[in-house]
Amino acid sequence: MKILTSKPSIKNRFLEIRNKTEEICSSLEVDDFSVQPVAFVSPPKWHLGHTTWFFEQFVLSEYKENYECFSEDFSYYFNSYYNNVGERILRMNRGNMTRPTIKDVFNYRAYVNNQLSDFLKEEQSKNVLEVLEIGLQHEQQHQELLIYDIKYIFGHQPAFPALKTDINLKPESEEGFVSISEGVYKIGHSSNKFCFDNELGVHKTYLHNCKISKSLVTNGEYLQFIEDGGYQNFNLWHADGWDWLQVNNVKAPLYWHKTSSGYKQYTLNGLKSLDKNLPVSHISFYEAWAFAEWKDMRLPTEFEWEVASKHLKYGQLWEWTNSAYLPYPKFKKADGAIGEYNGKFMINTMVMRGASIATPTNHSRPTYRNFFSPDTKWQFSGIRLAK
Repeated sequence: MKILTSKPSIKNRFLEIRNKTEEICSSLEVDDFSVQPVAFVSPPKWHLGHTTWFFEQFVLSEYKENYECFSEDFSYYFNSYYNNVGERILRMNRGNMTRPTIKDVFNYRAYVNNQLSDFLKEEQSKNVLEVLEIGLQHEQQHQELLIYDIKYIFGHQPAFPALKTDINLKPESEEGFVSISEGVYKIGHSSNKFCFDNELGVHKTYLHNCKISKSLVTNGEYLQFIEDGGYQNFNLWHADGWDWLQVNNVKAPLYWHKTSSGYKQYTLNGLKSLDKNLPVSHISFYEAWAFAEWKDMRLPTEFEWEVASKHLKYGQLWEWTNSAYLPYPKFKKADGAIGEYNGKFMINTMVMRGASIATPTNHSRPTYRNFFSPDTKWQFSGIRLAK
C-alpha cells in the first residue's frame, strides 16, 4: 500500500476529500439532510457525521495525545456496523434523528478537520498513515453512496428536484467483443498502491475461451426486453429473482416512469425523456441475469472481467458479474474493528467490477471488488454481457 508521507501532501489531500463531501451536498436545503425514505438509504446528515466519526474514532482517539471527543454521544449516533466499537442506532432509524442538527454536524466536521490538520503537522508512524489512508478511501466511498442516496431521496419526490452536478452518462461507441483465450491467469492486487483487503491474495485461476462485450447494454436494448415480456417470463429468472419480482411488482429499472408519451427517466438533472442510446442503469443482479438469459448470453465472472479490463473502456456504471463475493486464497481479516470493513459481508452478495460516473477520481482500479445483494438497484449499476 502506497502512503503519502509528505505532511503538506497528506494534509491537503485530507482537506480536499473532506471539502468534496460537503460540495456534493451543496444542492441540499436544510429539509433534505435528515430524510430517509427506506432503510437502505442513509440521510445525508448521517453520511456527514459518520465519515467524521471514522477519523475521530480510528485516528484521533487512538493516536492523538489528550484528544477530547467532540461529543461522547456521537459514536452511538454515527457508528455504522462496527461491533467492536460499541452500541449504535439501527440503520432504519437514522432518519429519525432531528438532533444533532445539521449545524451541529457541520461544526463536528470542522472540529475534527482542525484537530486532524493539527495532528498532521507532526511526522506520523506507518500505522497512523495506513489507518488515515483507509479513512480517506472510506470517505470517498461514502461520497459515492451519498450521491446514490440523494438521488433516491430526490427521485421519490413529486417535484423531481435536480442535483447541482456535472455527472452524466454518455452513449458508448465501442462495438464488438473482447476475446479471452483459454488458460491460467493471475488475479488480485499486486502493486504497492492502495487496495482494500478483499483484493489481496494474488492467485491463479483457469478461464475457458470467452468473449466480453466492449459496450454496456443500452436503454433501448433493455426496452426491447420489457416489450418482449421479459418481466412476465419466469423462464428467464432465478427462483429468488422471480419471487423478488412478484413481491415488489418490479416492471422496469429504478427511476423509469411509464407515461402516455413513453418512458421517462429520473436523472440527477431531473426527469427526462428516456434516451435509448444511454447505458441502462439502476439494474439489480436479478434483472441483469434475466436480460442476459433473454439475449442467450450471460454475465461475465469477476475473473473474466478483470482479465478483459485492460481492453475495456469501463467507468460509467458498476458492472454486475456472475461471481459470489467470497474471500480470495490467503485472505485474512485485520484485528479489531478495522477487520469488520469487508470480511464479514462475504455472504449473500454478488461482485460488481469497474466504477461509475459517481465514483471519485482515482478511486477505481481493475482489481476493485464492489459488492451488493442481488436485489439492490439504487447504486449506479449496469450490464455488460459475455458469451
